[in-house]
Amino acid sequence: MLAETICSAVSAAGLGIAAITAYRRRFLAAARIAAYALVPVGLVMTGAVEWLAETAFSPLAWAGFGVLGVAWVLFMTTRAVERRRGGAARVERGTRKERKRGGQGPQAVEPAASAPSPGSGRPATAKPAEDFSDIEAILKKHGI
Repeated sequence: MLAETICSAVSAAGLGIAAITAYRRRFLAAARIAAYALVPVGLVMTGAVEWLAETAFSPLAWAGFGVLGVAWVLFMTTRAVERRRGGAARVERGTRKERKRGGQGPQAVEPAASAPSPGSGRPATAKPAEDFSDIEAILKKHGI
């Protein structure tokens, strides 16, 4: 009963402010204020305020909110742990798939030029992974 009275008073005050704003010839702002002022009365008429007031003073409802909070904390904790382990798990999944395919993954196919030569003592230069001919053509076009 008290919540409904407070909502009605807030709506009446909001409608008064809307009337003063309309008197000052700011009709768009007055209409917006009136819309906001009618929301509490609408909530009272639908019964949402009564339900909210009953929920706010119910120990069972607060226990339910506590359970929801614990569930949320567990959910977020498991997501954080999954993100930390995500990189290792993905690599492990990738090696499992490679074993199933017989080790023919993209890592197994390497060009012979990238392997170090046995007698030189230093690795041979790796072949670039991308072709930069289009970039060179653009630079030559601009005189760079």
